[in-house]
Amino acid sequence: MTYSFLYFVVVGLVLVLGLLVGYFARQLLANQQLRGSQNEAKRLLEEATAKHEEMLGKAREEAVKVRQASEADSRERRFELQRMERRFNQKEERLDRKLESVERRERGLADREKQVEDAKAQLEEIRNKQLHQLELISGMSSDEARQELLRAVEEEIREEASLRVREWEERIKDEIDDKARDILATTIQRCATDVVSETTVSVVPLPSDEMKGRLIGREGRNIRALEHATGVDLIIDDSPETVTISSFDSLRREVARVALTNLILDGRIHPARIEEVVDKAKSEVETTIRNEGEQAARKVGVQGLHSELIRLLGKLKFRTSYGQNVLTHSLEVAHLSGMLAAEIGADIGLAKRAGLLHDIGKAVDHEVEGPHASIGADLVQQWDKSVEVAQAVAEHHGEATTTSAVGFIVATADAISGSRLGARRESLEQYLKRIEELENVANSFSGVEKAFAIQAGREVRILVKPEQIDDLGAMRLARDIVEKIEDTLQYPGQIKVTVMRETRAVDYAK
Repeated sequence: MTYSFLYFVVVGLVLVLGLLVGYFARQLLANQQLRGSQNEAKRLLEEATAKHEEMLGKAREEAVKVRQASEADSRERRFELQRMERRFNQKEERLDRKLESVERRERGLADREKQVEDAKAQLEEIRNKQLHQLELISGMSSDEARQELLRAVEEEIREEASLRVREWEERIKDEIDDKARDILATTIQRCATDVVSETTVSVVPLPSDEMKGRLIGREGRNIRALEHATGVDLIIDDSPETVTISSFDSLRREVARVALTNLILDGRIHPARIEEVVDKAKSEVETTIRNEGEQAARKVGVQGLHSELIRLLGKLKFRTSYGQNVLTHSLEVAHLSGMLAAEIGADIGLAKRAGLLHDIGKAVDHEVEGPHASIGADLVQQWDKSVEVAQAVAEHHGEATTTSAVGFIVATADAISGSRLGARRESLEQYLKRIEELENVANSFSGVEKAFAIQAGREVRILVKPEQIDDLGAMRLARDIVEKIEDTLQYPGQIKVTVMRETRAVDYAK
């Protein structure tokens, strides 16, 4: 029991000793941790203090910089304000000086105005005295002298105005002529056509003289039947192995030529056969007419024409005007109208269409009363339904008031095609009559001394009496003669009227 008690005592002492050792160990460890925390806190405090001092230093430096910049900006603003103040002061001083100078000038001008008024009064008094003396010397009042002076000035101004008007007219005319000459030259150079060669007879060759007898028939019945059916004259005996078909109607002449050619090839020639062949020839010619009309429309690029207009266009192949084939002329006018429209920026398609149809009235003018231009306009209005084309067709000969650009283009192209060299034939009697009519028109005006038609009637030169007609009157006379020629004469192309006034100064030495 004593041993156990000792054991428990020893164990108790060991436990108490262990507890004391643990307690002191924990106290020692806690003290070490406390010292470590104190050291760490001290270190952190030192770092924070160092950073605080560093940031405080930077803040002081930044504040110093801001203050220095503010002071510099303030000094610069003060300097600028001082400079502006000096400038304003200088300007104010200059304005004061200018104001004083202006005031001095105004006072000087007032004095000068007073002097001028005094001088005007003196001059007026002197002028009145001189005028009174001039009236006494000349025997004329001031009103009469004024009227005489006005008449002299008016005459001088009228002469000067006449010269100026003539100079401007010549200058404008030259510019217009140059422009028109360029356009027309460009257009004409692009037009290559044949010289007119249409006649009123056609020739059909015969294979033998025996065929000539068969054509004549017993007592001439065959040739009479052929002439009656076709409406032409047949001339057989003038030349060997040929038959001449004579007629002013080209369409009839073509029907007779086709019929006669078919009869010669067939060999059966008698009145009944002749009527049959002539009817067939008329059908062939009608087909040819339509083909020619379609080819003409294709050549100029005109599409959508009515079939009746195509037929009438083809008939123009067998129509001539002054020896010029009308279909060929229409094709020329269509091409020229397109070229002119292209040069001036107009509608090319519309110009070609109007140019191609401008003489369509000649296909029926022997059947319908009236000028071919108005007939053609009615046909176009009826079949083509184009107001612009109908208007241009009606205007191309000046029989209607020309207002449209296409009308002017077609009229110009028609004049070019009809007046070019070799386009038309004209008899000597007609030529001489036209020349005489031109000269008579010019001589019918008062003040004309002599008139000469030159350049095949393309120009009229008029000599006037200078004592009756002045320069301005010469220009008026040229316009009046042009208007009378346009109203009374028929002519292809255009006619130039030149009025010449000669001024002579004559004196004699005695």
